[in-house]
Amino acid sequence: MHNDSEHWQKVYGGKPEEELSWFELNPQISFDLVRRHCLDKSARIIDVGAGTSRLVDLLLTDGYANITLLDISKAALDSTRARLGAKAEKVTFITADILTTEEIGKFELWHDRALFHFLTNETDRSHYAMLAARSIVPGGHLVLLTFAPSGPESCSNLPVCRYSATQLAAIFSNGFALVASDEISHRTPWGDVQPFTVAVLQRAVPV
Repeated sequence: MHNDSEHWQKVYGGKPEEELSWFELNPQISFDLVRRHCLDKSARIIDVGAGTSRLVDLLLTDGYANITLLDISKAALDSTRARLGAKAEKVTFITADILTTEEIGKFELWHDRALFHFLTNETDRSHYAMLAARSIVPGGHLVLLTFAPSGPESCSNLPVCRYSATQLAAIFSNGFALVASDEISHRTPWGDVQPFTVAVLQRAVPV
């Protein structure tokens, strides 16, 4: 992963969010996944690589009350904070590089749409998996949306890795079990269709 915050500051500060390939006006799929796997509205939820996603808007409107947004780009989080207005007081914002972060707290649900596929080496993936295992409580869920095997080979001028649900399950096999999967399509603002893999993994409960 290109872990230089300057790159992502330029990405989010250089053009309107509606012109970014991953933009979703209504992130309904992610919202439905959270609601399906996290029924408790007081549960701790983190959106990793949140960018300027409107998922937090939907969750707040639906009554979720303990939301954390993490992104390497301060510009992205500042944009979200401004968009939310007074509601931003209900959200925890963390500007950090996931690859150098050792502790971010405990969560019942961890959501990641389109960050993990930027991790192109095993060391970075291992650190991510370790942090997820450390942060997600037993019985909690890891919700991943990455480019599918037939998806793009690059994004934001950076290389990416593409995954099937089986491949994701193998990466997180130490401490997680795959409980649901799907393949969906995202349409970019200019009409391109990008196949995504959805994988939901549950944190093991100690016996």
